[in-house]
Amino acid sequence: MTNPYGSILASSATPPDAAKQPHAVEAPFGAVRNDDYYWLRDDAREDPQVLAYLNAENAYADAVLAPTSPLQETLYSEIVGRIKQDDASVPYRERGYWYYTRFETGKDYPIQARRKGSMDAPEEILLDVNAMAEGKGYFNVGDAEVSQDNQLLAWADDEVGRRQYVIRFKNLVTGEVYPDTITNASPNVVWADDNRTLLYIENDPETLLTVRVKSHVLGTPSSADKLVYEEEDDSFYMGIGRTRDDRFICIGVESTVSSETRYASAGNPSAFTVLATRERDVEYSADHLDGHWVIRTNWKAKNFRIVTAPSDTTSREQWKDWVAHSEDVYIEGFELFDGFTAISERSQGLERLRLLHAGGEEEYVKADEPAYSMGIDINSEHATPWLRYSYTSMTTPATTYELNVETGERRQLKQQPVIGYDASQYTTERVWVEARDGVKVPVSLVYRNGFRKDGTAALMQYAYGSYGLSMDPGFNSSVVSLLDRGMVYAIAHIRGGQEMGRDWYDHGKLLNKQNTFNDFIDVTAALVAQGYAAPERVAAHGGSAGGLLMGAIVNMAPGKYRAIVSQVPFVDVVTTMLDASIPLTTNEYDEWGNPEEKKFYDYMLTYSPYDNLKPQAYPAIFVGTGLWDSQVQYWEPAKYVARLRDLSTGTLPVVFRTNMEAGHGGKSGRFQRYRETAEYYAFVLDQLGVAEPAAL
Repeated sequence: MTNPYGSILASSATPPDAAKQPHAVEAPFGAVRNDDYYWLRDDAREDPQVLAYLNAENAYADAVLAPTSPLQETLYSEIVGRIKQDDASVPYRERGYWYYTRFETGKDYPIQARRKGSMDAPEEILLDVNAMAEGKGYFNVGDAEVSQDNQLLAWADDEVGRRQYVIRFKNLVTGEVYPDTITNASPNVVWADDNRTLLYIENDPETLLTVRVKSHVLGTPSSADKLVYEEEDDSFYMGIGRTRDDRFICIGVESTVSSETRYASAGNPSAFTVLATRERDVEYSADHLDGHWVIRTNWKAKNFRIVTAPSDTTSREQWKDWVAHSEDVYIEGFELFDGFTAISERSQGLERLRLLHAGGEEEYVKADEPAYSMGIDINSEHATPWLRYSYTSMTTPATTYELNVETGERRQLKQQPVIGYDASQYTTERVWVEARDGVKVPVSLVYRNGFRKDGTAALMQYAYGSYGLSMDPGFNSSVVSLLDRGMVYAIAHIRGGQEMGRDWYDHGKLLNKQNTFNDFIDVTAALVAQGYAAPERVAAHGGSAGGLLMGAIVNMAPGKYRAIVSQVPFVDVVTTMLDASIPLTTNEYDEWGNPEEKKFYDYMLTYSPYDNLKPQAYPAIFVGTGLWDSQVQYWEPAKYVARLRDLSTGTLPVVFRTNMEAGHGGKSGRFQRYRETAEYYAFVLDQLGVAEPAAL
């Protein structure tokens, strides 16, 4: 594939050549595969040979991308220039205090604060994350929970990016940070009613799985912490939280296909009762208000329904239907209030909010655009007629509304400020593409006014397509830099997500995974055929499981894409899924299959990007990863790029960027990640021959 647009990327640099060291990867039933680059796996991240290779790839990326440095700076300036640097969140009230986060100009991290009684009261700073992150290459704060008496703060922070948190404590009255620390923790914490006991989740230090719930009493050593619950099945994740009415603390465990909730009095959270015993292919989540449980479940309801149960329930036989199952509507969640319930649901690929009043009347929160994303926002108090919800579209920045369900009054509390952006200059639309098996796939599109559907434009197509995660059409301020250069941006709502209900997910996982890849490729072909893009000017973008998608489509249809951005990609499916010692592997069996069973092993081999690389001309590819990624280990993309370099017969560049300090989410700080975005945007714009925008 030649480049008709005259790429300016450096072609004289020589890419690193990773040594081959044959290694047999065996399956339990006797199958054997050779992996020449298995040696790139170093769990400790200390092997000099491995680090030298990653640094050599970074040096090569620097050399290849050097000519785009001016464009990178331009893009970074544009993206950051749209950010209101001293922005703040919408305050919410809880137990007499107004809580919010705010940013200061030029600083990367938020300040978490509160005011007592009203927003006119003096500010109390809970955490100044800028000061906490000073001198650290990476820093992230997880949960930050205030005790029931409003006097103590417990928070979890991560200085590595591996999602292995340390829990710390602060007295909000005196400002004292206590010496108590808890390591190897999840970022999820809950206070008991005594304001001295904290429940937290302990991670396995190797697999990072959430394995135990413990209780810590302030002022005692963590070695004395008591075991509250231990999960024996390593295919389950764990979380803890309070019910809506603060009456119970719940421990929730869930796998891909099953879940279970335990509850105990928040005043004495030691003896937990199982709400309903786990059963394969039965999922549920529960909340409590007004003397009973309200439960969302797929028990006898593929698209989920809502049921109620008594406060002392221990069996599904006690559940009573409240919001019935529908073949056409997928129920995503709910929020309980004293006089009504807000239900988040999906139909025809779009989110809706249904309001169910205490008297039985129903209504929907209205939307004004053909493609949008709407969801329940922070509603910290249940004794109110006001529902807060969020709204966004590909042209509308994130907006927080407050709706009075009794009077119908609606107030806009905030819209994300985007400096220099005028929504009226952009158009979003929803189209449907017929995939090769006849299924219609929704696609959300956005472009700048003046775009002509004449088959000459450049296109960036994004998707994820796994775990039932829905990629909704929300506003992305970085994308404006593409639109202003005449590009079209598309989100393909492919199978494997849950945009069209539970079947949409089920038909894009396990032995149906090929549908995910076919949908994405078929959407590309249709958009080109309909004139949204020139066939030689299409880029694709995906990350994590979306990186698996990128690796699969370039093996299957390399000629349909000019450039690929693959972030933290899951590309060595079979080898990873055969190794239960890798963090999170066992949790994934119900998503991808267990390759210890031959039928899943054989099926995975048909699409695993690493295993299906072959001699052919590949698109220009930008691969990014983080050395400390705990979800997709760095060696997957490292091995993938090394083998890709061996086999590609094309001349287009392959760039591999490893952030030596970051994990799965990339660099920390609100500005640092835009450096990464500017880099791969510049790579794509160069490959697609996209000119600078005309004067706007």
